[in-house]
Amino acid sequence: MQIDETITSREIDDLLSPYFELSGRKLDSIFASWRPESGTPVFTAGGRYTSQSWTEWTQGFMFGWALLQFEATGDERYLEMGRNGIVRHMASHVTHIGVHDHGFNNVSTYGNLRRMMLEGLIPHNEWELHFYEMALKASGAVQASRWTTLADGTGYIYSFNGPHSLFIDTIRSLRSLMIAHELDHVLMGEGDRPVSMLERIVHHAVNTVRYNIYYGEGRDAYDVRGRVAHEAIFNMNNGLFRCPNSQQGYSPFSTWTRGLAWAMLGVAELIEFFSRIPREALEPWGGFDAIYGQMLKAAKATADFYIDNTALDGVPYWDTGAPGLVSLGDWRARPADPYNDHEPVDSSAAAIAAQALLKIGRHLEENSDPPGRAYFQAGLTVARTIFQPPYWTDSDHHQGLLLHSVYHRPNGWDHVPAGSRIPCGEACMWGDYHAMELAVYIKRMNNQRSFGA
Repeated sequence: MQIDETITSREIDDLLSPYFELSGRKLDSIFASWRPESGTPVFTAGGRYTSQSWTEWTQGFMFGWALLQFEATGDERYLEMGRNGIVRHMASHVTHIGVHDHGFNNVSTYGNLRRMMLEGLIPHNEWELHFYEMALKASGAVQASRWTTLADGTGYIYSFNGPHSLFIDTIRSLRSLMIAHELDHVLMGEGDRPVSMLERIVHHAVNTVRYNIYYGEGRDAYDVRGRVAHEAIFNMNNGLFRCPNSQQGYSPFSTWTRGLAWAMLGVAELIEFFSRIPREALEPWGGFDAIYGQMLKAAKATADFYIDNTALDGVPYWDTGAPGLVSLGDWRARPADPYNDHEPVDSSAAAIAAQALLKIGRHLEENSDPPGRAYFQAGLTVARTIFQPPYWTDSDHHQGLLLHSVYHRPNGWDHVPAGSRIPCGEACMWGDYHAMELAVYIKRMNNQRSFGA
């Protein structure tokens, strides 16, 4: 990736007004055509949003996108779109015991509404605020209860694959527990035993950066610093780590780039979280310095890996080990080509990673850590790329906002248009949401407003 050292966030701001107008048109089309009985919109096929049965992990992004559109434009139609959808359709997600996606679904909806109310973007109503906070407390507790205990007494929130499975994705979803903890909520277990949200945040975070992220320290023959495994597998008979795995990437020993992006953003938000809570609160689990140090090590390793293993303009191909990449020659030395004949790019990974690079860059710059400037500029470089064609189209026949994303390449779920050998030209709900979250983050940054968990 070639980092533009001169680009400023104000230059990105110039791209956002037409982007927000485009976003509104896409939302209008989606909400006009969506039928709840058809399932949650997941990704587009031929430009129209369609569903894919696995888990309903994208519904919160749909309503959360509408809330962000209101925040960006002040158009209250989108506030009502989001708020009404949340009341009608999101309650089951708050108490969903079968998934690791609470941060995705519930922080994007109830969390955004709570934040907007506390910031004065929507009128303050005490009972309405309690409604949002109760949903967030319950969501955090339900997510925290999905727990596997390891041989050393620590543990992790297990994925929908089962108790043996630690997904990298969940580190970004961990913010459901962060908010519940900051609301002083406690999970109650058998015999009225209180379970600390903070303890589970620490254990899950530390185990994720230990087992799912590599540091070039000789762990295996493919131990490249910053490489990320989608899944870590544990033996449930003895609680010991067995091997890396991948559900949506090419292999356990390559890096699925959206998993890399989830790791980057999740770790960046954990650094922000650990930096704002009282340091003494972390003493029972090794103390602030030890925990923060592990998160910082992971943040730098994954950020460096992204920069080193991404096309020149900051957009990655879907997996760093994808076999067709060899046919693309020196693909790192030129901009990503969404229309090539060999392997798809994943713009959704770029949108997620860009926000991560900005967050970790800002944090490090505030603490006079030299890599911070490069990471921040890398985030702006990626943002500039995806906020321009060919990563969006103003066609009213296409409902997607961020084009050229990939959902599940191994399963062959992504739409391959006529005349193409690979998926391209389509969007996904998490990509559209995170592109919008990135746009609003930059807008807020330019207005000197923070954007916390």
